[in-house]
Amino acid sequence: MSIPTRTLGPLTVSALGLGCMGMSYAYGPADRAEALSTLHRALDLGVTFLDTADMYGRGHNEELLAEVLATRRVEIVLATKFGILADVHGRPSGVDGSPGYVRRACEASLRRLGVDHIDLYYQHRADPQVPIEDTVGAMAELVTAGMVRHLGLSEPAAPTLRRAAAVHPIAAVQSEWSVFSRDIEASVVPACRELGVGLVPYSPLGRGLLTGSVAGDGLADDDFRRSLPRFQGENLDRNLDAVAVVREIAAGRGATPGQVALAWLLAQGSDVAPIPGTKRVRYLEENAAAPDVTLTADDRTRLDALRPAGDRYPDMTWVEGTTPVLQEGARA
Repeated sequence: MSIPTRTLGPLTVSALGLGCMGMSYAYGPADRAEALSTLHRALDLGVTFLDTADMYGRGHNEELLAEVLATRRVEIVLATKFGILADVHGRPSGVDGSPGYVRRACEASLRRLGVDHIDLYYQHRADPQVPIEDTVGAMAELVTAGMVRHLGLSEPAAPTLRRAAAVHPIAAVQSEWSVFSRDIEASVVPACRELGVGLVPYSPLGRGLLTGSVAGDGLADDDFRRSLPRFQGENLDRNLDAVAVVREIAAGRGATPGQVALAWLLAQGSDVAPIPGTKRVRYLEENAAAPDVTLTADDRTRLDALRPAGDRYPDMTWVEGTTPVLQEGARA
């Protein structure tokens, strides 16, 4: 198995990354030993683009990665995020993009991660109370100081991205994107390509919908997907019906539904590097084989036509940058 590379602006990463959030937060009980095994196996397979954030487990996720970074830092393209504040229970409680906070958050992440620089540092969500120019200006100072190599934004609106890029080059935009989540295609993807910004799709497997791992009442009580419209009632039934299309295509390619979903994203362009999240070795190994799956034109047409039932968040202003609305388990 060999993982090709992709470029996000000036940054070279493995074509598939690994979203590490679920190892500490939001998707049921954590298993430290399995998480560490998954991280080491990812690097062994060439999945070297690791994604975390300071609010995942209130720093726990960064501290977990530190155990791997201590011996394998040179193999890793490290991405983390700041800006979503967490309450004592780990739930999102606000956003902060103020210049002073930017530096404090970065310094705290560096301490938890045990490293002297971060390869890709994202603003997790825009702060509607702070001009993006001020936030990105402070982030640019981190680059000058050598604390950060490249800058990114998570879930920006297209106008916000353009304003940010006028202050400092933006290497990547992270947003939910999959065959079931297509809203960024309207304006964010074109803006990224206009500006030479790479795309990092999170939840590329539809938070488990596209792998068929979500059905019936199989979610843990503390799994935040229970709060999402796509996982409720008739929406979930309709979405699971749509997964049948993915399964049919997968059967024709000798692949799994998850591999087909990732292959569809990889086919969107050489500037796309999805970060499927998992905390188990077996799913990691399955995902890592996705670059070897070739879809036909007919396959892609059928996948292009899929649309989900229900929004991806209870209040989409959370990802449209219009208000600081927060939902439990808010993710990027």
